[in-house]
Amino acid sequence: MKVLNVLLNIIWLILAGIPMALGYVLAGVICCILIITIPWGVASFRIANYVLWPFGRTVVQKPSAGVASAVGNVIWIVVAGIWLAIAHLASALALFVTIIGIPLAIAELKIIPITLTPLGREIVPSNRAFAKYGSLTQV
Repeated sequence: MKVLNVLLNIIWLILAGIPMALGYVLAGVICCILIITIPWGVASFRIANYVLWPFGRTVVQKPSAGVASAVGNVIWIVVAGIWLAIAHLASALALFVTIIGIPLAIAELKIIPITLTPLGREIVPSNRAFAKYGSLTQV
């Protein structure tokens, strides 16, 4: 399984990972310019790391996330989340055209929930997610 994850990540990196990560880095830099939006910038950089190498890692809800995360996610959706989600959809459509790209397109669609609501979520290795959190959304 580890070899398959590495192979999928290398193909992903070339076809979708680098362009999508650059989008998240750009959003993170813009968010870090203003002091009040630094939490969204940090979340954007965290997702950029995840988007570069997604296979073998998963996203889980943080049990400690509260109302502040929910309000922050609403602001994020309006400011940057919707645009990044549209980029994921466009990339998924382009990947669906090729046979080798279909699994990558499905992974692209599975990343959209963290794109829209990054606060209150945590990226963990897939092999430890179920034992620690009990449920997972795996890419």
